[in-house]
Amino acid sequence: MPFRRPLRALAIAAVLLPALAAPLAAQSFSAPQRGEIEQIVRDYLLKNPEILQEVLAELEKKQATADAEKAKLAVQKHAEALFNSPRHVVVGNPQGDVTLVEFFDYNCGYCKRALGDLQALMQADPKLRVVLKEFPVLGEGSVDAARVAAAVRLQDKTGKKYFDFHQRLLNGRGQVDKAKALAAAKEAGFDVARVERDMNGEEVRASLEESLRLAEALGLNGTPSYVVGSDVVVGAVGRGALQQKINMARCGQVAC
Repeated sequence: MPFRRPLRALAIAAVLLPALAAPLAAQSFSAPQRGEIEQIVRDYLLKNPEILQEVLAELEKKQATADAEKAKLAVQKHAEALFNSPRHVVVGNPQGDVTLVEFFDYNCGYCKRALGDLQALMQADPKLRVVLKEFPVLGEGSVDAARVAAAVRLQDKTGKKYFDFHQRLLNGRGQVDKAKALAAAKEAGFDVARVERDMNGEEVRASLEESLRLAEALGLNGTPSYVVGSDVVVGAVGRGALQQKINMARCGQVAC
């Protein structure tokens, strides 16, 4: 949005001016002297507003660094559930040297477009291990589709048939709901009657709760979101950006 940065700059100015003035109060300046110094600072900022943009850029840079470090710590803390939980699907190479975790929603348009990136990465990289985690955040239809998906997993230990189902559902048109998810499961060769029984069971509930807890711990607020190595990547950033993260994760394990 075009007004975001100017508004944020004004907000920074509103904070910056009192912050600059505060130390003056602790000095042995008289009230008139402090007022004069504050006016000089104010006039300087008004004549040189680009300083506020520099402050904003530096603030955003520091915040991004802090967020990245916080995410890394969260990944380390929850690594076992992220990478090795029995309640997720593994596709690609199960013994791969780098794992990419994707949190997705079947009603997310960006997830639908990002499917092609994932397919291309898996095809080009035989050493890539991919973990898929349902993260239904877009309403009741998404939750129902995620429950079907978690039930589908119970019938497929290899992940191959699940991935067929997964692609069918993401490639479909219109809003995804229980009916469409069950239809995709049938097309992929699953026992739909069993899926309907299992989707209301404890294992499916526990699977979705685990994914939601992990997403909350990592600070995820949208889909698709990824974990590659120790990095969290939010959004459909494209194949190139994901490949770069994969390369960095691989370089952390072997000499590049």
